[in-house]
Amino acid sequence: MTPLELFLIALAGLGAGAINSLVGSGTLITFPTLIAFGVPPVTATMSNAIGLVAGGVSGTWGYRKELRGQWPRLRWQIPASFVGALLGAWLLLHLPETVFETVVPVLLILALLLVVFQPKIQKWVLQRTGDDTDGDLGPVRTTLLIVGTFAVGIYGGYFTAAQGILLMGLFGALLQDHIQRQNAAKNLLSLIVNVVAASAYILVAFDRINWTVAALIAVGSLIGGWLGSHYGRRLSPVALRTVIVVVGLIGLYRLLA
Repeated sequence: MTPLELFLIALAGLGAGAINSLVGSGTLITFPTLIAFGVPPVTATMSNAIGLVAGGVSGTWGYRKELRGQWPRLRWQIPASFVGALLGAWLLLHLPETVFETVVPVLLILALLLVVFQPKIQKWVLQRTGDDTDGDLGPVRTTLLIVGTFAVGIYGGYFTAAQGILLMGLFGALLQDHIQRQNAAKNLLSLIVNVVAASAYILVAFDRINWTVAALIAVGSLIGGWLGSHYGRRLSPVALRTVIVVVGLIGLYRLLA
């Protein structure tokens, strides 16, 4: 690759890290960039996933204050994400990509609808599950949250792009918590899934990873994750929801194009 191409890959990593900390679809920036520069698809997928872990770390760290008080939920969601990611990574090694090519756009559309209609869906869910607080969700919402987190973990372990949008849609439907706190939980759970997926790639296909590409994306996403968490925390709920929907529509267009 030329120096310009290497620079653009690092720049794409920066943008992906920032978007991941806010929304969770940065792969839709870096992956097409790698393909455009001649990196084989499978190699691009694995190298990209490994590189973006660094951005997940900085994004999660940047939102660490918003994670306070969420342990009652996260103690159940973290294992669900971990086990789901393991299953998703296993599916990646045993199923053809065509299996998820149809499912991914449908899931993304569903997540965007959940984000757009979050207030109405949230009110509808609360009417049927009881007006319990987020500190005590009750059995119905707790079960839905764990199962939903597990399902997104499977998706993320198989195809990491846009898992953050799915998580935000899930949280928006079930939780009354502030959207920035939901975003903090999303960053942590997405990081767990990405670490599992990246570990699977390293263990199974170490020699197929382009480590130069992975390193460039790691450096860029590390900086981008910090920038996204720093400035994203200043966004209002409406502004953040708008960013999620816009980026999600762009990602959906790229998936269907």
